[in-house]
Amino acid sequence: MAETTNWNALIEDVVAGRWTDPKTGAATILPFQTIELLETTEGREADLVAPLALGRRIAVVSDVNTVDVMGRRVAKALRAIADISEIVLPDGLDCDEATIQMVREKTRHADGVVAVGSGVLNDSCKHATFLDERPYAVFGTAASMNGYGASTASVTLASGLKISLPSHAPRGIFLDLGVSAAAPAWLSAAGLGDSLCRPTAQIDWWASHRLFDTYYSAVPYLLQAGDEGPMLAHAPGLARHDVTAVGHLQRVLTLCSMGVCFAGVSHPGSMGEHQISHWVDMFAQDHHPGTTHGQQVGVASMVMARLQARLLDMKEPPQVKPTAIDEAAMLARYGAQLGPLCIAEMKKTALDARQTEIFNRRLAEIWPALRQEVRPMAMPVARMEAALKAAGGPVTGTELGLPRALWHDAIRYSREIRGRWSFVNLAADAGLLEEFLESEW
Repeated sequence: MAETTNWNALIEDVVAGRWTDPKTGAATILPFQTIELLETTEGREADLVAPLALGRRIAVVSDVNTVDVMGRRVAKALRAIADISEIVLPDGLDCDEATIQMVREKTRHADGVVAVGSGVLNDSCKHATFLDERPYAVFGTAASMNGYGASTASVTLASGLKISLPSHAPRGIFLDLGVSAAAPAWLSAAGLGDSLCRPTAQIDWWASHRLFDTYYSAVPYLLQAGDEGPMLAHAPGLARHDVTAVGHLQRVLTLCSMGVCFAGVSHPGSMGEHQISHWVDMFAQDHHPGTTHGQQVGVASMVMARLQARLLDMKEPPQVKPTAIDEAAMLARYGAQLGPLCIAEMKKTALDARQTEIFNRRLAEIWPALRQEVRPMAMPVARMEAALKAAGGPVTGTELGLPRALWHDAIRYSREIRGRWSFVNLAADAGLLEEFLESEW
């Protein structure tokens, strides 16, 4: 049995506009009408959805994995308030342009959409309804990722490039903790892996802000600060399908997605570690072991944590050289269609000779302060690894099922696919990345 906990504490205050930024005193206005974490949603589905005004015709979208778990139950309950059509998507889909278009076609008769599922299904319904300017809500079926409430969608374009696109948040998010706890334990371990990006993404984002004066917000991290510890402490319970453990995990995942909505960008929870995972998804091809986003992000987060720690342990700042962009090699690696897109992305963070001089001067000026500033943001790799192991998640590239050379390529070339600066850029431009890779599995 779950311990007596108000799973919606803080979340309900933020949604209602009662929570204020401690630094500015400003209320946080987010696009959700309601978010509910419940030990069960059974019997309450219609009451939860009715206030959202999704329209008279609602399409309930599940897939072959979630239709029996909760899809049919939700559809049956919602017939009390709307004309319902049930749509069951096939297995093995990605959130790509083709899937999004399929969802648009299958739901075009509906005024609104209710998604019943998690990662790919949620993002596909989210972006399909965003493009059609229709409302949607989601009943989450697993604590497998932090994207339920994000106002962005992770989409693979027709070119093969995987990016975060501006989208919209659901009007309502309903997380059934009993259903999430009953899901395969590896899904919860994947959600834990996704949540472990917090320290590495925060350090990458903060360092980028300090070095390049790019946008940064502390609010996403303030929101989840009090919940990270309990989530990690309860990690062993995820392997036992414990409702309390899943509740603590879903809180962190929800608060993280709310932080993305507040920031308006995915940077609070998606930096260097996500680029490594995206590279695997885009280019592993026949070597892809079928691992999920969260599983890969968990392992990649530990890689980034080790890299960040190694560089930040240096008393003197690394000295970078102008970024070397081998366009011929990139075209050979990625092909005629995707190669130019990756080259364009890499150029966004590349440093020429003048920029290198400015960067090195700036890094030298702030290095002592930067090392101290990121210290409270960091999480020891041993703590990350212990939590993932306890939950039953993979902790190395080997356990992901990836060949060592391919895993190294994912780390080495991750900065080529998205124009976000990370410590991979710093290590590569300073000539320190290859040495680091030799120490990695």
